[in-house]
Amino acid sequence: MDESFLLMLSNLLHLHNSLDPTTSLIFTTSTAAITTGTSSPLQSPSSPTSLLSSSSPAPLLFLTLAALLSFLASSKTPKSKSPSPPQSPDNSGTPYSVSAFRALSTDHIWSLDPPLRDAQWRSLYGLSYPVFTTVVEKLKPFIAASNLSLPSDYAVAMVLSRLAHGYSSKTLASRYSLEPYLISKITNMVTRLLATKLYAEFVKIPVSRSRLIETTQAFEELTSLPNICGAIDGSPIKIHNLRQSSDQMNNSYRCKYGYNSVLMQVVADHKKIFWDVCVKAPGGASDAAHLRDSLLYNRLISGDVVWDKVINVRGHHVRPYIVGDWSYPLLSFLMTPFSPNGMGTPAQNLFDGMLMKGRSVVVESIGLLKRRWKILQDLNVDLNHAPQTIVACCVLHNLCQIAKEPEPEPWKEPDEGGPIPRVMETEKSFHYYGESLRQSLADDLHQRLSLR
Repeated sequence: MDESFLLMLSNLLHLHNSLDPTTSLIFTTSTAAITTGTSSPLQSPSSPTSLLSSSSPAPLLFLTLAALLSFLASSKTPKSKSPSPPQSPDNSGTPYSVSAFRALSTDHIWSLDPPLRDAQWRSLYGLSYPVFTTVVEKLKPFIAASNLSLPSDYAVAMVLSRLAHGYSSKTLASRYSLEPYLISKITNMVTRLLATKLYAEFVKIPVSRSRLIETTQAFEELTSLPNICGAIDGSPIKIHNLRQSSDQMNNSYRCKYGYNSVLMQVVADHKKIFWDVCVKAPGGASDAAHLRDSLLYNRLISGDVVWDKVINVRGHHVRPYIVGDWSYPLLSFLMTPFSPNGMGTPAQNLFDGMLMKGRSVVVESIGLLKRRWKILQDLNVDLNHAPQTIVACCVLHNLCQIAKEPEPEPWKEPDEGGPIPRVMETEKSFHYYGESLRQSLADDLHQRLSLR
């Protein structure tokens, strides 16, 4: 019962008693009826005729007011107060409860126009709804086997929102009404599954002839250089809170830009899809040292990777090769520039310019990766889980590229520099052949372009 009605009736009763005490019983009965919510609040032992014939106008006035208030009180229904779902910290009104997520991600999402639907989903989870459902379907059996108390799609959505926006576990804990340790546990589980169960499916070396021809032809259109199958580069991933036991270990993680990090190495194709990812070195390591410690390097050195496409350039058998900057060693399967400062011959400088144009593909790929998955701009996970988180983001990046998701403005990093690495004893044969091959490619390029 609304207290304001009771207060009005009480004041009305006191006022009436002071004016005409003979009819106070009517208003006492009316007040009781309104309080109890009965349907006939005005029940007087006196007849209405005798009351209306009273010499005072007060009974008629107060009887009318009491009846009106009684009617309003009996017809007013209290509103039930239901708890509202947790809201996002940015006051966008987006609900994050399981029930709200269910309502958003079932029939409702498909009733929206695809551009609106996918834009809404990208703003929340970094990718469109169809790509999101693909990730969920592939991870669902593994998440179900873990006996997680949350629905699989809700757990994946929660982790994707963290990767896409860089939220900490504490921020997500308040948003999703869960404990921070549980947020960390779910994040570690989902990123581990992405990095292990989906890696082989979405991160593949281009060994099939059809894909190899497509890739080399696309790079040749871009650079005029034949048989390029990928571009390699390293990038430090900043670690938010790095706790180590010694200054020596801390120094090993400090990268050339001055912050603690781990080093990521990727090889990308012409579509900006990564076909190899390696995260094995602290941020203070060189790109050359990281390459030599990678599985890809060992497979290429041992001849384990067989590319079925060989061309002849000025008497040299040219197998598919990758391109990188001068921080990598020159090898038969890895072409680098002649000079970092343009001090070569005209043919060599022309080659360097075209090679760096091909290398720009991987630079842009890394920029897209860090823009899409902002957690990589300042990684706020435990150091032990940093590699799997980085690899998981690379897998998601490939999914976005394969699905032709819109490309955001790439994240920009400072220009790289550093000394040219020395050649290891075990690499000398690959290096000497690489030198001869690079010069032949440069001379051939210079001749072909001069004739145009």
